[in-house]
Amino acid sequence: MTDLKKTFIFGTRSVMEAILADQDIDKILIQKNLNNPLIRELIALARNYKIPMQRVPVQKLNRYTRKNHQGVICLLSAIGYASLDHTISQAFSEGRAPLIVLLDRITDVGNFGAIARSADAAAVDALVTTLTGQAQITPEAIKASAGALNHLPVCRVSKLKSTIIELQHSGIQVVACTEKGQSTLYEANLKIPTAILMGSEGDGISAELLTICDQMVRIPMAGRISSLNVSVATALILFESVRQRGDL
Repeated sequence: MTDLKKTFIFGTRSVMEAILADQDIDKILIQKNLNNPLIRELIALARNYKIPMQRVPVQKLNRYTRKNHQGVICLLSAIGYASLDHTISQAFSEGRAPLIVLLDRITDVGNFGAIARSADAAAVDALVTTLTGQAQITPEAIKASAGALNHLPVCRVSKLKSTIIELQHSGIQVVACTEKGQSTLYEANLKIPTAILMGSEGDGISAELLTICDQMVRIPMAGRISSLNVSVATALILFESVRQRGDL
């Protein structure tokens, strides 16, 4: 069932105005096979602003409204997004070593919310997600975060790979938390500027991202299960960072 609790805008011109007004947009739904000049203009504008789009049957659009939506519905984000560059600059200007969490294809809304809750509790500077392939920030995600998503800076980027490289150029080490790590999280230096990369529930961190990280660390496991739920694993490494930084 479509989540009708989301705020949405409909109509091609209205959606274009929302884009130009820099409203925080989750994604734009466009009717399949609709290809008039105004739709093409909208698509070009959305691509320029790096806004996710999805082609859907008209029946899905009609679940949101029976009014004249013109084949276009824009779903507004439940939160406002932050600038990653600004967030990092602010941390450095305040004399702090930034602590950032990067999420690679976390698709479960409950996990996303739980990670945000831990990130807020650990005073993380930013939670970084991608435009596509991730759980959407819905009212359910905000509830799972115990409201943390209303306070925690969340940044959306096009590609994690280029973001990782930019972070490294800014003097921030990128630490991948994975069972493939040779050293444990307790051996890593998390006191310095750090971005922690967490992988998907299904297959962990993408291979192309692992190859460019500064180091890979694992959580030592004593039982028969070789991995933890991603939200639990995130909490463990975040609070190891808090411990090392002397914030406890």
